[in-house]
Amino acid sequence: MGILERRFRKSLRKRVRRGFRGYPVATVAYYGPDDQRASKVAVGITNGEGREVAELRRWFSETGDVRFDLVISRQIVEFIATHAVRTVAGVERIIGCPHEEGLDYAQGDVCPACPYWAHRDRWTGETVH
Repeated sequence: MGILERRFRKSLRKRVRRGFRGYPVATVAYYGPDDQRASKVAVGITNGEGREVAELRRWFSETGDVRFDLVISRQIVEFIATHAVRTVAGVERIIGCPHEEGLDYAQGDVCPACPYWAHRDRWTGETVH
């Protein structure tokens, strides 16, 4: 991992650790086919409590891990800065399948491309039935 890559990742982690500093809030969420490789990151920006997401941007990697991609990390930091975000929320772990229900597969089904997430709680990682 290069110096710049570490700098951008450290910047994001530091901002998450600071806690709530006011609005706008950016939420960073990582998704992948399993709990090892994040193939997608989504960053949503909300401008006030109870308000809809005002801006949403997604980044993808077919083969790599978006958490360790210098270009993506830089673009996330720039996206957050552009929107004058005061609070960054999120976790570095992968919280679910990168495919979208109702868009990439039928509503109510499990993703056929990501069997790891079928019947698995996205927050605990435990199998549920």
